Amino acid sequence: MTRSRSAQAVPHFADNAGMQRRHLLLSGLAASATLAAPAVLAQARPIRLVVPYAPGGPIDVTARVLAERVKDSLGTVIIENRPGGGGNIGADAVAKAAPDGLTIGIAAVATHAINPWLFSRMPYDAAKDFAPITQMVRVPNVLVMNAETAARLKIASLADLIAYAKANPGRLNYGSGGNGSAGHLAGEMFKRDAGIFAVHIPYNGGNPAQLALLSGQVDFNFDNLATAAPNIRGGKLTALAVTTQQRSASLPGVPAVAETLKGFSIDTWWGLVAPAGTPPDVIRKYNEAFVAALNSPEARTRFAGLLAEPVPSAPGEFGAFMRAELAKYQKVVKASGAKVD
Repeated sequence: MTRSRSAQAVPHFADNAGMQRRHLLLSGLAASATLAAPAVLAQARPIRLVVPYAPGGPIDVTARVLAERVKDSLGTVIIENRPGGGGNIGADAVAKAAPDGLTIGIAAVATHAINPWLFSRMPYDAAKDFAPITQMVRVPNVLVMNAETAARLKIASLADLIAYAKANPGRLNYGSGGNGSAGHLAGEMFKRDAGIFAVHIPYNGGNPAQLALLSGQVDFNFDNLATAAPNIRGGKLTALAVTTQQRSASLPGVPAVAETLKGFSIDTWWGLVAPAGTPPDVIRKYNEAFVAALNSPEARTRFAGLLAEPVPSAPGEFGAFMRAELAKYQKVVKASGAKVD
């Protein structure tokens, strides 16, 4: 009986040791999985990239180009278009998403710099509800005149336009895609800095505003370069200046407004953000993947067709840029008097 108990005790002890070893191994694996959870999760499940505008526009196109380029490093990225509210609906969807690395979105000049001052009520806080990943692109705006109007008034440069406006106060007008649009705010900045007056005529969108300029109903517009370029090349519009600090590589012969009005700068930009609270390691991983995609020759070629200049940046750099833009547009929107209730 004693031998029998001893024989049973030894295997029992060996089983306990084996179970302990297995328990320690499984615990180690579980701890490793927990530490790597955000990165593993982002690769194992599709990433949602929210575009706060309708399909087909420049922002949507660039998002889709990059989604394809990061597929190998990040896995599947699904584009979700959430237009409406001037971009606020889509931006709010990102702000309120779980910060688990599975949702990212587009932050644009409208959603993160203009709308917070334009709308009386906002569903999100542009300064606090997002974690910056990288700026994507910058598209210059351009001050264009109807070519026939420019020839008739003998305006061939920005200095000519300013001189004519000062000599003929109230005779010029300009169109835009609506109150509070980028074209409207650029026009108000120009009037303020140049010390001139021109009547603002808002239209229901950028296309009607461009048609009004082409037909001679308005004298000048601040238009997106990608939209205006075909008519500039076709001789229907005269480009007087681009609104970026430096000249655009797409129109190297056209000066920047800043060459005449020091410090003038207003352009269209957008980038990538995640919900606030997204783990820093996930933000770093996304930044590395998307910056590599932005620097790829394929992406640069595609963006060149949209006259969009890639401007990849570090998360902190993009965050500082958005804060500066938010502060800048607070003054511009206030001076314009534009409001959306």
